[in-house]
Amino acid sequence: MKFTELFHYTLRETPSDAVIPSHQLMLRAGLIKQLASGIYAFLPLGYRAFRKIEAIVREEMDRAGAQELFMPVLQPLELWRESGRLDIYLQENILFRTKDREDRGYALGPTHEEVVSSIARARIRSYRDLPFTIYQIQTKFRDELRPRFGLMRAREFCMKDAYSFDIDMDGLDASYKKMYAAYTRIFERCGLKFRAVEADSGAIGGDASHEFMVLAETGEDVIVACGSCQYAANLERAEIGGELQDIPAGAELKPTEDVDTPNQRKIEEISAFLKISPQQILKTLIYLADGKPVAACVRGDHEINEVKLRKALKATTVELADPATIERVTGAPVGFAGPQSLKEKITIIMDRSAAPMINMVTGGCREDVHTLNVNRNRDFSVNIIDDIRVATPDDVCPRCGAGTLNFHRGIEVGHVFKLGTKYSKPMGVVFTDTDGIEVPAIMGCYGIGVGRALAAAIEQQFDANGIIWPVPLAPYIAYVMPISADDEAQMSAATEIYNELNDAGIDAILDDRNERPGVKFKDADLIGFPIRIVAGKALKDGNVEVQVRKTGEKRVVPRADVIETVKSIIKELS
Repeated sequence: MKFTELFHYTLRETPSDAVIPSHQLMLRAGLIKQLASGIYAFLPLGYRAFRKIEAIVREEMDRAGAQELFMPVLQPLELWRESGRLDIYLQENILFRTKDREDRGYALGPTHEEVVSSIARARIRSYRDLPFTIYQIQTKFRDELRPRFGLMRAREFCMKDAYSFDIDMDGLDASYKKMYAAYTRIFERCGLKFRAVEADSGAIGGDASHEFMVLAETGEDVIVACGSCQYAANLERAEIGGELQDIPAGAELKPTEDVDTPNQRKIEEISAFLKISPQQILKTLIYLADGKPVAACVRGDHEINEVKLRKALKATTVELADPATIERVTGAPVGFAGPQSLKEKITIIMDRSAAPMINMVTGGCREDVHTLNVNRNRDFSVNIIDDIRVATPDDVCPRCGAGTLNFHRGIEVGHVFKLGTKYSKPMGVVFTDTDGIEVPAIMGCYGIGVGRALAAAIEQQFDANGIIWPVPLAPYIAYVMPISADDEAQMSAATEIYNELNDAGIDAILDDRNERPGVKFKDADLIGFPIRIVAGKALKDGNVEVQVRKTGEKRVVPRADVIETVKSIIKELS
C-alpha cells in the first residue's frame, strides 16, 4: 500500500471526549471514526489491525477443534423468555429491542446463549451427537448507560463467542481446558502481556469462570494476585485466606454502653468523634437478598463485596435496602444500624475478619446513638460467618496460605464460563444417554472481545509519540519512506525496498507523500509501525536507516542487507 492511495487522516489535537490512551490514539491515528456515542466505524488501518486479531482467533479456535458458524444478530424475544433471562436484561435496560410488522418482539443480541441453544436442540438427539464446540465472530449490541473509553465499552462491538456441548461434567472440564489453552495461545500470539484470573460469572451464569486480563496501568479492572503462588482473581471474586478466628478465650467482655453520637453516621466520623480506630467498629448494612432484608456485618475498615455476599446467602440478587426498609428493620435512619437491637428477626451474616472482634462499637438502632462494647454471642447471634468483604493488599492468599495478595490493574479481553445446565435445562437442549434417559447437555461458553483486545494492546504499549504495535497486530509491519519524494534516487530505493519487503511476505507501506520529513516521522510514530526504513542521505554510501519503534534503536545498514535486517528485528520483537 502506498500512502498516497490510502484512505487515511491523522488528528493533531486529542478529541476532548477521549479520556484513555487507546481511545485518544485510535482517533488521532485515524484507526476509527466515532459516529455516535458508543458507535464506531473502523477505518482501513484500524480494520487491518482488527482483522489480524480476528485471523489469530480463528486459527486457534479451529486448531482447538471448534467449528465456525454465523448466527443472526436479530433474536426473537421468545427465546429470552424461555431461558428466563428476559426480565433480568430488561431490568438492566441494556437490550436494544424492536418489533416487526406483525408486532412480534425482537432483540439485537448482546450475547448468543439462547440462539445457540435453539440451534443445538434441533440437532442433538443422542449421546453419540456429543461433544462438539461451535463458535462465531459476530457483532453484539448493548445499550450501555454510559458508553465510554472508545472500544472498551461500546454499544456496538465485535465478539468471538464459542459454546461447548458435552454429556457430563468431565466432558465440560475437557472442553474448558481446550478453550483455556486456546485463549492462552491467542493472547501470546497477539504479543500481549496477560494473566488468567478467577472471576464471577455475572449475568451469563454458571459454576466457574476465568477472565483473561491484559496487564495495563490504565486498566479499569483490579487484579488480585498472590506474591508466592499462581493464585489470581479479579477483585469481586478474590478470596481471603487464613483460618477462621473466634473470640479469644478468657477475653474481658465489657458491659455495653450507649453514647450520643449526633449526626455521626460514617465510619470516619464515628472514629474521629469517639477517638477510636475504624478496626474497633462493626459496620452493619441492611441488604435485600431476593427481596428479604438481611444484616451484613464487616469490620469498620473493610467494605462488603456484594458478589461474595450474594453467594454466601445463596441469593439470586442482593441490593442495599431503601431508607424506609432500613428504618423499619433497625428502628433508626441510615447510619445507626447494629446487630444487637434489630426490630425484626432477620438473617445476620458476619465477615470472617470480624468474627474475633470484642467490645465492638456498633450503631445503637436509635437515631444519633452508638453502642460501645457489643460482643457476638453475648449481645447478638450470627446466622452465617463467611468471607463477604473486598480483599485488601497484604491479605493472606486463600490457596497457599503463605503469600500475601498484591494488586495490579488490567483490562478484560476474554472470559470463559462453565455454564452447566443453566441454558440447556430450561431450553430443552437434551439428549438420550446410554441408559435411554433424557438428560440436558452440559454447556460451556467462551468469549473474546476482538475490538476490545485491539484497544487493550494499545493501552499496554504506547508512549508520548503514539502507538507501539506488537508485530502480529500492526496494520503494516514495515514503514518505508524517502526523505524527499522529489529525490529520484531516494524514491527509487524506497520503492524497491517496499516491493522486496512485500515479496518476502512482510507487510509494508510506502510513504510516497510529498510532505516534510517531520510530518512523515510524526505520522509513523503516531500510527505505530514497528519498523521504520528511511532512504535518505546515507544512500550516497549505499546505506539506509532502520529504526525500531519500540526501543528507538537506529541502525545504518547496507542497502543490500535491509530485508535480512528487518527479518532479524521481527524475530527479536516477537
